[in-house]
Amino acid sequence: MSRAPDERPPAPDPLPAPVVDNHCHLDITRDGAAADVPAAIAAAAAVGVPRIVQIGCDLPGARWAVEAAATYDALVAGVALHPNEAPRLAEQGTDLDTAMAEIEALAGAHPKVRAVGETGLDHFRTGEEGRAVQVESFRRHIDLAKRLDKTLVIHDRDAHEEVLRVLDEEGAPERWVMHCFSGDAAFARACLDRGAYLSFAGTVTFKNAQPLREALVVAPRDRVLVETDAPYLTPHPYRGRVNAPVLVPITVRAMAEVRGEDLEDLCIALDATTEEAFGGPW
Repeated sequence: MSRAPDERPPAPDPLPAPVVDNHCHLDITRDGAAADVPAAIAAAAAVGVPRIVQIGCDLPGARWAVEAAATYDALVAGVALHPNEAPRLAEQGTDLDTAMAEIEALAGAHPKVRAVGETGLDHFRTGEEGRAVQVESFRRHIDLAKRLDKTLVIHDRDAHEEVLRVLDEEGAPERWVMHCFSGDAAFARACLDRGAYLSFAGTVTFKNAQPLREALVVAPRDRVLVETDAPYLTPHPYRGRVNAPVLVPITVRAMAEVRGEDLEDLCIALDATTEEAFGGPW
């Protein structure tokens, strides 16, 4: 029997200790329905995921993230212009200066805004004509994270070397996360040498992701995070269906197996490392 892409996977067995979904988009839905934030939070908490980092990717999303973090104890927020949004600003009747001024205001609007992100570079969806704007936007977000002492959350798609080049030129902030890490072991080491936290999503469960699993193995336990990037990147065996924080346990169990670690010990480490990466408990 075929299943519709928007059909929700069943809740997995709860984890033995709590972990944080450190990257999620609760405001984005696939079917156009209004986001049911209390239901998503409750479902995640029931399986051992009591805290979530809500990421805003454009100005409306950043505003939403700040409001949600202020409303729900389970959430903290990140605000930024996604690298694919920066080249579209002119179409929306604004410019990078104006947009970044609002991002800066939002980043300082509430103590539960812990991150500047997701920012970075995307060579998959943005062509050569938009990449200069992406780089300029990325540089400004790096500067903002350093000035406000926020965690920098980086989106990197098909742009590994360029991301590292810009970081080296600008100087990375004290805390920075490679969201949905997508490189191999060598790239993992290059990021780790620069002080990164590596965040692994449902992609680590995909059958064709052996280089990613090798990267997970070389990362020290105190530099590893877990995320959903919901509603995207749903872990196997539900790939293609709607993702949500409630599915974090599937990815965590796969991570423990790949690393050869006790599941509970990994959960405890993930929780502590996420607090460290995002500036302390909430």
